[in-house]
Amino acid sequence: MTTAAVTRTPPVPTPTPAPSPTEAPEQDDFDRFPDFPPRDDMMNPIYLHDPGHQPALRRHLGSPDTTIVLGEVPIAWDVRRIRDDVRVPDLLVAFGVRRAHILGQMGYSINEIGKPPDFVLEIASKHTARRDETVKWTDYAAFGVGEYWLFDPDWGRRYATGLSGWTLAEGRYQPIPIHEYAPEQHYGYSAALGLYVCWEYGQLRWYDPATQTYLLTYDEQQDGRIAERDGRISEQGRRIAAEALADLERDARIAEQSRRIAAEAETQRLRDEIMRLRADRD
Repeated sequence: MTTAAVTRTPPVPTPTPAPSPTEAPEQDDFDRFPDFPPRDDMMNPIYLHDPGHQPALRRHLGSPDTTIVLGEVPIAWDVRRIRDDVRVPDLLVAFGVRRAHILGQMGYSINEIGKPPDFVLEIASKHTARRDETVKWTDYAAFGVGEYWLFDPDWGRRYATGLSGWTLAEGRYQPIPIHEYAPEQHYGYSAALGLYVCWEYGQLRWYDPATQTYLLTYDEQQDGRIAERDGRISEQGRRIAAEALADLERDARIAEQSRRIAAEAETQRLRDEIMRLRADRD
C-alpha cells in the first residue's frame, strides 16, 4: 500500500497590531535617564523574573496604560538635574501615571510624572543590602514613596529580618506589622497593592485576600494549579485570611478606642474651661 505524501503549510502568524500612542511615544519628546550598569548578582532573576511576579502583578492590578509594574527603573526628582539621588529599585509599582512617559524616559522623574511611586521593593544582595536598609530607606521616604519593602530569601542573612515593610505617614516611614503563620511562613499587608506580601520557604509570594488565593507563578500555571481560581481554596489560605481579618479588626478597635478617649478628654477640658470662666465672671 502506498501512502501519499502530505504537504503541511505552516500557519501564518497573526500580525501584531501597532502600539497605541500611549505605549509608543516619540522618543525624542523626552529627556532620558542615563544608562545604568546591570546588576552583577542573580537575585532578581531568581526571585522576581523566573517566578513571573511582575506579569502576575501587572495582570492582577490591571489598567496597563496608567499602572506600571517594572523592575530596575531609575527614580529621581528631576531627570534634567540628576545628582546622587538616583535610586534603582528591584521592583516598582505606581498607579495613575502615564506609562508611556516612563517608558520614553527610561526612568521615573517624580516632578514630571507628578507623584512618587506607590510601592517599592528591594531584594537582599551582598552588594546593596546595607544601603537598602539605610541610605535607600531614607531616600525613598524623602521621595515620598508610599510603601517600602525589603525581602531577604535567607531570612536575616543580609537584612535584619526576612521580610519588612514600611508605610509613609506624615513624611516618615512607619513599620508594617509582619505576622508569622508558621516558622517558614510570614506575611504583611500592603495597603498600596491590596495584597499580602509573603515570605514562604525563602520565596516571595503575593496573596489576594479578596479571592483568598495566591497570584500564580509561571510554574503553577504550567502545572495546572489555576484550579485555585475556581474556588478550591486551601485550608491554609482560609486560615491566613481569617487571621489577617482578625488583626485588621483588632487594629480598628484600638484606633476607635484611642479616638474616643481623646474626644472625652477634649470634652472634659472644655467643661473645665467653661466652669473656670463662670467662676471668674462671678
